[in-house]
Amino acid sequence: MQGSARSIAVFGAGYIGLVTAACFAHLGHRVTVRDIQPERIRLLNAGDVPIHEPGLGDLLAENKERLTYTLDATEAVRDAQVAYICVDTPPTASGDADLSRVWAVINALKDAPHLSAVVVKSTVPVGTGARIRAALNEAGLEHVGYASNPEFTAEGRAVTDFLHPDRIVIGTADHTTAALLTEVHAGIDGPVQHMDVASAEMVKLAANALLATKITFINEIATVCEATGADVSHVADAIGMDHRLGRHFLNAGLGYGGSCFPKDSRALRAMASNSGYSFQLLNAVIAVNDLQPRRAVQRLKAELGTLNQRRIALLGMTFKPGTDDMREAPSTVLASRLLAEGAALTCWDPMARPADTAPWATAERHPTIIEAITAADAAVIVTEWPHLHDVDWEQARPTMRNPLLFDGRNMLDPDALSRVGYTCMSVGRATTRP
Repeated sequence: MQGSARSIAVFGAGYIGLVTAACFAHLGHRVTVRDIQPERIRLLNAGDVPIHEPGLGDLLAENKERLTYTLDATEAVRDAQVAYICVDTPPTASGDADLSRVWAVINALKDAPHLSAVVVKSTVPVGTGARIRAALNEAGLEHVGYASNPEFTAEGRAVTDFLHPDRIVIGTADHTTAALLTEVHAGIDGPVQHMDVASAEMVKLAANALLATKITFINEIATVCEATGADVSHVADAIGMDHRLGRHFLNAGLGYGGSCFPKDSRALRAMASNSGYSFQLLNAVIAVNDLQPRRAVQRLKAELGTLNQRRIALLGMTFKPGTDDMREAPSTVLASRLLAEGAALTCWDPMARPADTAPWATAERHPTIIEAITAADAAVIVTEWPHLHDVDWEQARPTMRNPLLFDGRNMLDPDALSRVGYTCMSVGRATTRP
């Protein structure tokens, strides 16, 4: 621990809030986490972790003496010097961010004049900070600093990203608050970037939109590769060797998902539209991503002739490996479309906890990959879980009614699969046959 230990209140015990709390406690700060879900707080007080994030459980256990969990907002800020807002901001029907949870926290903080700073880590539209600053001033809290401190952690490696970030962005107009938050982050291996609040709010939206654009671009190239006989994997590898571009996020697949890319892309587009500007590039990015899993269903239908009464196995359900997060997962679109075409679904995932609602209510969930693909007319790799590399696909082939494998993440060798009897479809690569 470098610098002075502080007392911090973290509002929100989701992926961002819990990682933030655990990492600040690891740095030596005293942290109280407040959430509105009783079951989540009960689990945390019992020593359980309500979400799956590698390393998070160990970090919470190692620093449990500096961590407190509560449902009471007043208790959370009673001794706090800094209040972090880490609540979710889901999209509304118009595509704008729903800030109701953020404002609920701000209203609760109006009775905490002892605070030194209020910090928003939640992803919010540009201009939100100015409105919060005005609300704090109106409540007589002009002396309480305000800052935007967006998160740039990826699920599945959030703890590492927090403690070893590419950058720490602190947006504030107050030099005292900037110094305080720099001290709070002391001990973290990453450069600090100071800027105004509006720029800090824009950084998060712009970064996610650019990453979503890279994914969408390579998926568009993959479609052209399918039409021309090129191999998108070779194309992406060669593109990625260019130091100006890099290989990251150039993996063709079934589209992006999760809590950030879809929501933040739509929020930035909505924010631009509300300002009178049509963000045409983002319009295309979102449209292509929405189409990507639907294209996979159409390709399966063309290969099988019909999907009606076909048994389709979905291998992987979460939006990415290393997490149990099902939010905006391409698997949900795939499952819904396959059911609409009359298919029967089986599925496997080592971590997913889907809601018992459509489309998952009618899908057969299996504990192993082999059980999921047994008697299937096709299997679709949806999430690139490393477990799929460990399957003996030659021995697995006879369990399938029809050995058709759609590799939606291009993680397996199609030539090797065809040699052991599979028809292998990929994204942006030619279909290989036995």
